[in-house]
This record gives sequence, C-alpha cells and structure tokens, in this order.
Amino acid sequence: MEALIPVINKLQDVFNTVGADIIQLPQIAVVGTQSSGKSSVLESLVGRDLLPRGTGIVTRRPLILQLVHVDADDRRKAGDENGVEVEEWGKFLHTKNKIYTDFDEIRQEIENETDRVSGINKGISDEPIHLKVFSPHVVNLTLVDLPGITKVPVGDQPKDIEVQIRDLILKYISNPNCIILAVTAANTDMATSEALKVAREVDPDGRRTLAVVTKLDLMDAGTDAMDVLMGRVIPVKLGLIGVVNRSQLDINNKKTVADAIRDEYAFLQKKYPSLANRNGTKFLAKTLNRLLMHHIRDCLPELKTRINVLAAQYQSLLSSYGEPVEDKSATLLQLITKFATEYCNTIEGTAKYIETAELCGGARICYIFHETFGRTLESVDPLGGLTTIDVLTAIRNATGPRPALFVPEVSFELLVKRQVKRLEEPSLRCVELVHEEMQRIIQHCSNYSTQELLRFPKLHDAIVEVVTSLLRKRLPITNDMVHNLVAIELAYINTKHPDFADACGLMNSNIEEQRRNRMREVSAAASRDKVAGGGAQGDQEASTGNWRGMLNKSQEGLTEDKTKPQGTVPPSPQKGHAVNLLDVPVPVARKLSAREQRDCEVIERLIKSYFLIVRKNIQDSVPKAVMHFLVNYVKDSLQSELVGQLYKSALLDDLLTESEDMAQRRSEAADMLKALQKASQVIAEIRETHLW
Repeated sequence: MEALIPVINKLQDVFNTVGADIIQLPQIAVVGTQSSGKSSVLESLVGRDLLPRGTGIVTRRPLILQLVHVDADDRRKAGDENGVEVEEWGKFLHTKNKIYTDFDEIRQEIENETDRVSGINKGISDEPIHLKVFSPHVVNLTLVDLPGITKVPVGDQPKDIEVQIRDLILKYISNPNCIILAVTAANTDMATSEALKVAREVDPDGRRTLAVVTKLDLMDAGTDAMDVLMGRVIPVKLGLIGVVNRSQLDINNKKTVADAIRDEYAFLQKKYPSLANRNGTKFLAKTLNRLLMHHIRDCLPELKTRINVLAAQYQSLLSSYGEPVEDKSATLLQLITKFATEYCNTIEGTAKYIETAELCGGARICYIFHETFGRTLESVDPLGGLTTIDVLTAIRNATGPRPALFVPEVSFELLVKRQVKRLEEPSLRCVELVHEEMQRIIQHCSNYSTQELLRFPKLHDAIVEVVTSLLRKRLPITNDMVHNLVAIELAYINTKHPDFADACGLMNSNIEEQRRNRMREVSAAASRDKVAGGGAQGDQEASTGNWRGMLNKSQEGLTEDKTKPQGTVPPSPQKGHAVNLLDVPVPVARKLSAREQRDCEVIERLIKSYFLIVRKNIQDSVPKAVMHFLVNYVKDSLQSELVGQLYKSALLDDLLTESEDMAQRRSEAADMLKALQKASQVIAEIRETHLW
C-alpha cells in the first residue's frame, strides 16, 4: 500500500500538464497562524532548509510540496538523465525539467516566483507553486503549505487580507479528500486555536484533522503540555502530536534539521518520557504517511468513478459542429433511444463496435461470474480459521454442565454457520465488480457507439447522470438480495439434504468398520454385551440415514477410554491453605484423547460436506440474483428511465444546445481527455498490481 502515494503523485503530474483542478486528489493541507511554526514543521519533514523565512506573512502562495522517497537505483537513474549524481534534489513545475541540487536556490526560486505573481507588497495569490523534492530521507507525502492566518493588514496589504487568506485556506481544506494538519503553538491557548477553528468549519467531526502542537520547549516555567498531548483539552480523532522546532537563533547559527531532530528526541525523553514515542517529527512523518495512504485507499473508488465520468464527458466535446437541429423533440428521442439500445447491445454482445483490447460489457460480466467469483469461492477453505481446539471447545460448550454421551448437534450448527458466513464477502464483491463494469459500459458507448451525442455535451452529461443514478439505486437492492441468500443458508441447516445424507452414509460405513475393530479387542463379556447393545441401537439409527445415528456410533469405545489410566492427580494443597479453582491454568493445546479426536474428525467432516453444498448453492444463486436485480433490471428500464427524466419540453433547448466556441473547447477538451486517459491508466495499474 506504500506505493499508493506515488500513484497520486503521478495523477497530480498528469493534471498539472493541463492546469486543471477538477479532480480533487488526496493531499495534506498545513493550516496555522503566522509564526505558529508551520514552515519549521515542513522543513523538519523534508530534513532541509528550503522555505523562505522572515517576519510577518512569508507564505503568500500555496506551495504544493511533493516528497518522493528515492533509493539508490532512482538516484543513479536521475544522475544518468540529468548529468548530475546527487542524493537529494528538487524540481519546480514552472521551470520544467530544471534540477535544483542547492536547497538555497530552491528557497530563492520560491521567493522569486511568489514576487512574480503576488507582487512585493505582501499580497497573496491562490495560484500554487508546485515543488517536488526527491530524497532517501523522506517518506512519500503530498503537502500543501498555505498562508498563515492573520488578523491585521500590514504595509501595503489590502484591508481584506484576513478574508482573502481565509477563503484561500477554505478552498483547499473544503476538499473532502484533504487531510487537515492544524498547527498550533504550545505556548498559546488551544481553546482559541484559529487553525482548529477553521478546520472544524469544514470537518466538524474531526475525521480528517490532525493537530500538531509546536514549540513545546517554549512553554512557561512550571507548565507542560501533558493534558494537551493526551487530548484532554481539545479532542481530535486523528490525534495530537507534539514537536519541537528550531528557534530563530538556531536557524541563524545554521543548526541542521538533523541536529534539531536529535535535540527534539532528547527533550521529549526528558520532559515527556511516557509520550516520547508518540510525539516528535519522525513519528509525525510516519503518521502522516500512514494517514495519507489509508485516505488514498478510501478515496480511490470515488476518484476512479469521477475520472471515468469526466472522461466520458470530455470525449463528447470532440465532435464537429454538425447541422442545426430542426426537430429537437424527435432528435432528443432518437438520441436517447440509440444510447439505450447501444448500452443494452453492449451487454448482450451485439454492439456495432466490438472491443478487441479487453473484455467489455456482458463478456466481462460473464468472466466475473465464472472466473473471478467462481475461483474466489473455490479458494475458500471449508475449515479455514477453524482449529481442532475450536471444534472441541464448541462441542464442550454445547453440552453444558453435564458430560456428553453424544456429540451435540448444536455444536455442528454453530460451527458450520460460522464457516458459511465467510461466503458473504466474496458474494458482495461480485456485485460490486458487476456494478463497476456496468458503469464502464457508459464510457464504452460514449467512445464508440453514440458519436452524435458528442455534439450535445449537456445531453450526454444528463444521460450519464441518469444511468449512473439508476445503477446507484439498484446497487443496495442487489446487495440486500445477495446478503439474504447467505442469510437463508444460515437460517436453516438442512441435514436432510440428499447430498449431505450421502456423505453421512459414507462416513457411517467408515465408523462402523472402526467400531467392529474396537469390539474385537474387548475381552470382558459384560463389556461386550454392553457394547453390542449400544451398537444395535446405533445400527437402527444409522439404517434410517439419520446423520445423528452416525454421530452416536462415533461415541462408542467410551468403555475403552474409561479403562485407560487417568492423568496424574495434582498434589493436595497443604493444610490450612485454600485452593482457588479458577487459578488452575487451562492448557491451550494438548494431545486429544481418542474419543475427542473422533468427535472432532466427525464434526470437521460434516462441516466440510455441508459447506461444499452451500458453496455450490451460492455459486449458482448469486450470479442469478445479480442478473435479475441489477443487469436485467437496468436493461429493461433504461429506455423508460431516460425518456421519463430527459424527454421534457422544458429541457429541449438546454440539452440540445451547441457551444459557440466549439473549436477552442475542442482543443481544451482533447488535452483534458488525454490527461484523464492517462489517469485512468494509472488507476488501472493499481488494480493490476493489487495495490487496491
């Protein structure tokens, strides 16, 4: 999962080439007041001095900082490409392929680029600066350094500088795919933290906010940040992490970040020994890396759908102007009908344009049913996650306080339900895969089947929205049905199932043969009579085909077990000393007796036999349910759904409007479509490499 962050970096590079921000990629935005230590935190994460320093507002443009971890091979490759052999280097988007190996030059370039766009009067701009830093000493992260929150304009700053900065911060942190890093100095009141206040406006539950407390070493004498770091003052769900920054004197004295991190560790060990391992710059970097990876993983499904929808939308903009539409009503109905027909034909395999590069439509759905889903079910071990001790414990728990004469039926049902429940997750995943494929069919139809729609982007967008909405509505219904299929199997364990009875009969024969062998070894007449009487009763039950009869026979040999020497009796407690029975350790693993081994083997065989029956049922019924509740329903209702929502006189003019600046838009759309296709390829790589 570590490779997910470089994938997002690739996506960022793709969309940077077209200057588009329509895709909200996962990232970490750093928010805080002026002089709260934001820049110091970022430099600590990078491990180098690279950000402008000074008094007042220093960060006047968003800085999108991508940290890329590189190894020896990456450094050697970069050296071959750029003619320089370095360990760490940086690259700006606006300077193309220029390599910066001196971090002082990077700082100067940030200042120059800021002044070029924002001016030299301390004004701000929302146009970001993109910087990539490659180093073996960083973890993969994407950070956004935002201007510090201020209240009073200084110098030539506009009077509404506070509002401008606030709006700029909200623009980034309002992105639901953004993790908010709220930076607050420890020597200020956390209850009045502006960073946490603005973060709470867009993230009231705190689900994507991580608080960083800086300047722990500058607190007033006699005070500490223990309550703050423990979350007792302001609780934040992602946590609070304390760090120690370099002072201005340290910076003036050229104290390195590495030395500062060592001093920070020593300070935390001395001042907060119980919390030292959960605070500090190194822990912050690891935490941010972990949070971003999990956040990316959660955002990828929605991101993939968003990219597919956008690709379909921009594909529609590449059409020619065409002839003016005379009968808009007839044209709209014709286009809707053609799209619905082509969509259904793609599922049935009768579409005009057949995909040759990969499986598509109904063929992929068939592959999902019989290859992906089928192989997944077959790979589920009937006894997976179930040990012999688990089986024995279930048997004992089902007997209650009395020693059991027979294997209790309840134990079999309890254990087999637990195993059958494991079939639910792959079944629901099958529904999800089919749903994804039906979403992909929309783009397939847009690319090959309904070129006329490219003239009318609004109509195409509306159709995509209607089909997507229809699929979204059917997904929970289909999931409920698949869930019910598993629930039905759990509701009644049919031990009279013909296939199960045959399996029991076969095991009866094996156990009967074992019983006869044991009887030959019994020499005492009284014991032989008793065993023979029990065997007769077992024969009668077994002859009825009842699986309980088989279980009864498995219990015979009890007399033999009783004749075996018992385990060593624990020594009696000394006189005057009470014994607490609950203190006697219960062995987790031990050698089972012959009877216990037989009981467990019988239960395991029964579980496996019944599990295979249920798995066969699920493998057959789930595809049928998906076809009925999702695929066939969408096919049958798509035409009426599109007509009902789009074939309205009030929408005719809007849906069939052509763009006046089609030529310019076509060029822009072509670039964006190329970027989306590259992004789609990047996400496809994730699926192929099983990162997601």
